Amino acid sequence: MAISPIYALRETGQNLWRNVLLTTATIITIGVSLLMFGSFFMFDYAVDNATQRWEGGIEFVIWMSPEASVEQDAAIQEALNSSPQIQSHTYVDQLETFEEFKELFADTPEMIEVVTPDAMPPSYRVVPLNPDADVVEELANQFRGRPGVKEVVSANETIRAIQDLADRVGLFLFLGSFVLLAAATLLILTNIVSAIRNRGREIEIMKVVGATNWFIRIPFMLEGLAQALIGALFAWGGLYAFRRFVISEFSEPDGLELLAGFEVSDNEFFSTSILVLGIAIAVSVVGSLVAVTRYLDA
Repeated sequence: MAISPIYALRETGQNLWRNVLLTTATIITIGVSLLMFGSFFMFDYAVDNATQRWEGGIEFVIWMSPEASVEQDAAIQEALNSSPQIQSHTYVDQLETFEEFKELFADTPEMIEVVTPDAMPPSYRVVPLNPDADVVEELANQFRGRPGVKEVVSANETIRAIQDLADRVGLFLFLGSFVLLAAATLLILTNIVSAIRNRGREIEIMKVVGATNWFIRIPFMLEGLAQALIGALFAWGGLYAFRRFVISEFSEPDGLELLAGFEVSDNEFFSTSILVLGIAIAVSVVGSLVAVTRYLDA
């Protein structure tokens, strides 16, 4: 017996409405769990983006003033070259800094439009021989306040603290989302089982007149899918708000310099959204299949 799409959708809607309270609870649980799961990935992306420039052993950055004279710049370079405590250093000119700025703020073109390369501060990215936090801080202090130096930003303990905090927050979000996803799967199963029991007499009649197992099962499976997709829509809205109003706040121009670049790119947001959708579908398939195969007679 072939199943009509209109029939399947009508039956799915009726099943959802019959258990509207349980349906609402299921959708909320799915939405919150997917939001936490997506936030875990977005937070991880943002931390990676923010700390990327500190990879490779860079422990502090000397930001030069854009108006620094050639003599002042040469004095800093000479001090770096002659210091026995410095393993290596890399000079990043204004154009390279501007290119990095454009990459970090690719999602906010209005900021890029008002900034020009000559407004960007060049910098020296320094790798000390001794990575000890106290040694690095003492070395960084030697360059603070020197003529032509705008600011010296030290990574050491701050970056490590940020990464440790990110790991703890990420673990909390991941474990919390895992528990809630398990609960959401059980709620989908419970909702479908309740619908099956409420329609037990109708199901028996359909079997008598020759309805196939899949003719009976599909509306119930679509019920689970509908709940998961609605939950995913709410999660998408929450993830957009999380990106727009939480993550982006850290990378504002007047924010903490160490967190410049704490951003989630459009591609990263898109991949997270697709992952959330895939998890929603997987949860609905698992809960629905268990319900219809276990509680509908073959």
